[in-house]
Parts: sequence; C-alpha cells; structure tokens
Amino acid sequence: MAQPKPTSLRWRVFRLAAVLLLGSATLLIVFINDYANRASDRAFDRLLSASALSISGAVQIEEGAVVLELPAAAFSMVSGQERVFYSVLGPRGSHVTGYPDLATEQPLAVSDVAVFADTVHNGEPVRLVSVGRLVSTDQGTGWVTIRVAETLGAREALANEILKNAIVPVAVLTLLALGLVWVVVGRALAPLAVIDRVLRQRRPDDLSPIEVPVPTEVQRLVGGLNGFMERLGVSTERMAGLVAEAAHQVRNPLASLRAQSELALTETSEDTLRERVARIHDGAVEASHLVSQLLMDATISHRMDAISLQPVSVAALVDEVVDRLDPDLRPRVAVKRERDTDAAVLQGDRVCLREMLRNLLSNALAYSDGQVEIAVSSRGRKAGLQHIGLSVSDRGPGIADSEKDELLKRFVRGTGVDGKIGSGLGLAMACRVIEGHGGRLQLLDRAGGGLEVMVELPLERDIDQKQKVARALISMAVLAVLAFANPMETEAQLYPSRSQQTGQLVIAGTTDTALFANFIDAFQTQNPGIAVHYSEIDSLSLYNGYLADTLEPAPDLLISSAADLQLKLANDGHALRHPSPWLDRLPGWAQWRAEVIGFTYEPAVIIYNPALIPPGSQPRSHRELAELLETEPQRFMRKVATYDIARSGVGYLLASQDQQISSQFWRLAAAFGRVEALLSDSSPEILAGVAAGQLAIGYNVLGSYAFAQQAAGAQIGIVVPDDYVLVLTRSMLIPRKAPNPDLARAFVDFALSPSGQSVAAGPSALGSVMPQSQGSWTQERISAMGQGALQPIALAPVLMVALDPQRRSRFLASWQEIVSPRVPRSAISGR
Repeated sequence: MAQPKPTSLRWRVFRLAAVLLLGSATLLIVFINDYANRASDRAFDRLLSASALSISGAVQIEEGAVVLELPAAAFSMVSGQERVFYSVLGPRGSHVTGYPDLATEQPLAVSDVAVFADTVHNGEPVRLVSVGRLVSTDQGTGWVTIRVAETLGAREALANEILKNAIVPVAVLTLLALGLVWVVVGRALAPLAVIDRVLRQRRPDDLSPIEVPVPTEVQRLVGGLNGFMERLGVSTERMAGLVAEAAHQVRNPLASLRAQSELALTETSEDTLRERVARIHDGAVEASHLVSQLLMDATISHRMDAISLQPVSVAALVDEVVDRLDPDLRPRVAVKRERDTDAAVLQGDRVCLREMLRNLLSNALAYSDGQVEIAVSSRGRKAGLQHIGLSVSDRGPGIADSEKDELLKRFVRGTGVDGKIGSGLGLAMACRVIEGHGGRLQLLDRAGGGLEVMVELPLERDIDQKQKVARALISMAVLAVLAFANPMETEAQLYPSRSQQTGQLVIAGTTDTALFANFIDAFQTQNPGIAVHYSEIDSLSLYNGYLADTLEPAPDLLISSAADLQLKLANDGHALRHPSPWLDRLPGWAQWRAEVIGFTYEPAVIIYNPALIPPGSQPRSHRELAELLETEPQRFMRKVATYDIARSGVGYLLASQDQQISSQFWRLAAAFGRVEALLSDSSPEILAGVAAGQLAIGYNVLGSYAFAQQAAGAQIGIVVPDDYVLVLTRSMLIPRKAPNPDLARAFVDFALSPSGQSVAAGPSALGSVMPQSQGSWTQERISAMGQGALQPIALAPVLMVALDPQRRSRFLASWQEIVSPRVPRSAISGR
C-alpha cells in the first residue's frame, strides 16, 4: 500500500500560523476587553482616590473630636453623571459624617494608602475607595477612615467604547498577517535547501565548519551544527588518543603475561612453576591497575570538559576518601584540620576532586611505609578569592628536584619506584583536575625527609560572623570619628581598579564616604576592572549642582536621601530609565518608573542622652515629646536639636511628611520654639551633641546613623516612635547626561542584588530594602524595633507637592516663625 504523500513544511507552518493567529486574535479581543475594563477602572480610580484624599486633607481635630468641612472640590473630580456616596469614620469606627450605611462590611483604614473594593450600596454596584488620615487626640493616636463610592455606568461606557474601536483593526490585521505568513514562510525556508546540499556533498570524515552565506536566523542552526561537529571532532580525537595510549601501554603487560603463561605451561619444576604464577599475578595486577587508571583518565577528561559546578564540602571530601581505604591502610592515615576550615565549601566537580585526592593519597601510601598525613588549612585571599590548602605528606624517599616537573606529565615515573606498581597517570590526572578548578599543585620536600604534595584551591565562603561584626564595628567607629572630628569636610575619593582598568564609574552622593566605601569594595570585588570616583556632597548642593552643571567630574550616578529632589530631577526629564532585573522584588514604594530606585531602609528616630533623660522617662511618641517640652521648657532650654529644614534636603522632606501625616506637627514645632531648639543640617552633628551631653534630645535623626553610633559605643538612647515611623530610602538616579551609563546600570543592579543588600544590612548599617535579605539590619528587623505605624516615604509624584516654590516658601515661613531659633545654625552639610 502506497504511503500518503507527506504535507509540505510550508503548508504545515501556514496551517499552524493560521490557527495561532486566529487563536491569538480571539485571545487579543478577550485581553482588550479586560484591558478596557482595567484602563477604565484605573482612570476613574485615580479620580476617586483624589476625591477621597481631598476630603482627608480637610480632617481636623477640635477639642479632641474629629471634625470635617467638606471641600467644595471633593466631588468635582468624579463623573458628573454618576451617583456618589461618602462617609467619614472616627478612629474607633464612630460615624462622623456622610452615609452611615456605606460599606459597613469593609475594614477600617490602617494607612494613608488608597484601598479599592467593589461592593453594593442601595442595591447598586459601586466602586469604593478607602483612605486613612492619622490623627492624635487625648485618647491616643488612630486612623480616621474616609470612604468615597460612585456607581459604574461611566466606567462601563468607557470600556465598551475602547473595545468597539479595537475589534475592527484586529480583524483586518489578522487577515493581512495570514497573507504575509504564506509569502514569508516560503522565502524563509529556502536557505535550508542550501545547507542540505552542502552536507550531502561532504565526505563522512569531513568535520570542518559549514561556511555558507545564510540569513542571521539560520546562522544559529549553522552554528549549532558547527558546534556539534567540533565537539564530535574533539571526542573522536580523544577516543583515538585513548585507544592509542591504551594499546601502547597495555601491550607490554599483556605480552609479559602471555610469555609467562607459555613458560608456565611447559614448566615441570613445582618451585619454578610457583615463581612463574607469581609473576603472572603481578603482571595481571599491573595490567588491571593500568586499565583502571586509563578508564579513570578518560572519565576525568570528559567531566573536566563539561565541568558542572556544585558545592563540595572540603571536610566531607577528605572523610569520603579516607573512609574508602582498605581497612589495613586506614590506621596509617592521620587527618588534621584548622578550626576555621570545617565549613569550607569548594565550587567544583565532586568526582574529579575525590579522584584527585585519592590518587595523591594512594601514591603516598604506596611509596612510603610510615604514617601519611592529610592537612587542611586556610591559605588566605589571593586575586580576591579565599583559598583552601590540602596537603598529603609522607616519609618515603621523596622526589628529586630535577624530576618534579617531569612527573606531572602523563606516563612518566620516577627513578626510585623500586618495583612498585604504577602507571605514571596519577599525578598528571591530579594536576589536570586542580588546574581545571583554578588551583595549583606543588611537590615539596618535607622537613625531616619525605614528600609533601601541596594543593591550593579557590573557594567562596561566607565570612565568619565574628568577622562580620568586627567589620561592622570598624565601619561604625570610622563613622563616629568622622562625625566628631572633622564633619565639615566634603570628601572626594578615587578607588583604583583591582586589575587592568576597563572603565571608571563616577558617583556623587550624600552617604558618608566611610559607609559607602563598603558598597564600593563589594562592587569592585565583582568588577575588578572598574575604578570608582566617589564625591560626598549634601543633598541640596547635589540637586543644585547637577542642574547648574557644576559637579566635577560629571557624575554617572546620583545617590541621595532627599527622595523628593531626586524625583523632581526625574520628573523634569533628567533621568535615564533602567528596568533592572531586581525591580520585581523591590517594594513598589521604593522605585518610580525605573528612573528613581531606592536601595536602603532607614527610619527617622528620636535620640536622647541617658544621663539627662533616664531610660523609662523618655518620650515614646511625637505627642509625648510635645507634652514633655511644653511642661518642662526650662529643663530643655537649648537642649533639643532637629534639622534646619531650610538648608537640609532630607530635613525638609521629613518635615513635610510629618506635616502631612500627623496632626501633632505644628504643636511639636511650637514646642521646639518654646525651648529654643538648635537647628542643624547634619545628623552626625546632632548625634555628637547628644552623645557629649550638650543636647538632651535629637528629633528626626536618620536611624542608620543612630544605630551605627550606638553600636560603636556612643552614649545615646534610641526611640523608634510608638505612634508612627517615617521610613525613607536612599535613591539612585542615572543622569541623562551620564558619560558612562552602562557602568551606572551595573552598580544599580549590584546595589539591589543579594550581594549589595547584604552590605546594606551588614557593614554599612543603612538597612536592606529587599524583603528577606540576610544581615543584622534587614527591613524586617528594623520594622520590629518599634510599635508604631510604618510610613515609608513612597517614591511618587506626590513628593513634588512640597517642592512647589510658593508652598515651600509658606511652609518655611511658618516653621521659622513658630520655631524662632536663637542659636547659630551649623555649617555641616546635610546628609
């Protein structure tokens, strides 16, 4: 029976393409319908949340009660054709105003983040938004809940309009695509015929690369074929070499066996026959050993060509090799390990490493009669990597200096083997394994006689916890010295490359150089060819200097704790977008448009001097701090300090956020004025004053600096407020005019990676923003230090509201009028 004619590849591809295109068109319409609904929801949700936020801004506290004068513009933002409902609930859920039955099943607000829900009111489906407003009353601090809802008619009308306008283009494009597929498939498959013709004309032993001009897409197929033929050629060559070596090396012992066996067959003397049989046995053992070594040599050659890196415990490797020894040889082996090598882990091929050590140990046992010692030791850092040492020492005859290099070659044996069975492959195989793992092998004369084979292999190992603590304390101590001794100096530091330089990254930032050096060190460990130039500068000077183009040298990366100024630069078109692969793990509030990207987690805290304010009497909230200053103004006269918000970018950011979130802000400002608070633009200066006893209290100090100095021994107490805690993140921005944007992108990726976040959570004490990071200062641990509501300062356009010139001017004027400082301001640059 005749076989049916196979369908052409062109027709198969066309049918598959037609099915996929029609299926895709159907899915696209479903997606467009879903997108239309989501787009409509997003558009109207923003208007709905804006309405709720405008109501939230009008919430006030009068005589301990929540009051609201509904803004006239509150409902002008929502659709004029839909029904609108609203309600305002007090901190404990008591009704303040609006519709008392609106969404009573929804939970009360616990933050100022807008929360949306679909629900039913008066029998109609509605879209609801809930936002919170933090207030403080005599009964405590709590959240006022503002809810606004509207019916869905306008949303559905917009979604239907988007869907109708999209269906016709989808249908037309699908038909055009089918026609193009038919034409394109025919032309795309033509180069395959060329490759087929070239392969058919070749001899079976011709494994040279295919050199045919084909399109780029088909070049990958040609590259795959060439790569396969290259690997096949290498394997064929290796197999031929193995066969040749085996034939050459096995011929002599086999010939000897044959000759001895023929003589044994004709031997009549029993003693001579025994001697012949003994020689046959020795020859068989030698041949067996040689074949085993040849097979293991082939196995190692194959595994080293396709080495698969995996963690290999050095201690377990040594124990495995020793445990596999014959019981009569085991007592001759002693193992010594340095204490800090028990947890050492190599990255390599376990089988190859095991056979390497087994060969070295077998040689030592075979060529000596006494004790053999295996020692494991730490060899320090070389080329940026930690090394481990493995030595095998014996009391045998040793090796002459003139033979040491020759014995590392295949099938070469020394002059003093004394009839020992061997193949001359063991040391050569060991040397190949060690070099393949980036190490080296040395044959050394052992003190007192004998041979010591020293192996050094690189490994990556987590730094001992004590070393981590020591490094952190050293960094903190350096920070303290800088803060106390010479805080006015602005630093510019060049960190040379660690190998041949391939580029220079220029960073301008507000982080203290001593702290940021930890990031630079870790970055250069991964990128040894990159030099880093770091300039430390205050936040306002950084912002103004970039706009005026006066920063020298021109920066590739800007890093600042003043997130609002960074966002303003990005919003005005001065930033390059960088969709780092780590952004998916970063909290949404810590990045904006992949242009401003945060990498630390730093709370604003209250610090105090334990000698002036005994522990237990310190204020635990913003309200308690205001009450303390109001009731004891003489005790705290000129003993309180906070940021000079006119000169400190981060100080202004924290103050503007305080004003938005807390109803106690202006009361606290008035209390500062009553005690003639010192205004400074430097966290280190405030910390120094509190630690020295010149100040009793510091307000809104960055927690990272406070934690660092306290750990370094400074006499300060730290309060993470119990009502709310502002948390900021230092942000990175790649300027549009950056000379080396690719290097800046590499640093951003590093700072967000586990390696960079371990620096933030460890030596620098700036706090890691990535969830589930490892270290002493993680987001989770810092968050657990206080009981207040965490308020991360989100990287969002709302930050720019406080930067409006008129609003900023009025805010600073009110602050100045209320606080009225009567002591000179510090000249230290803001951080």
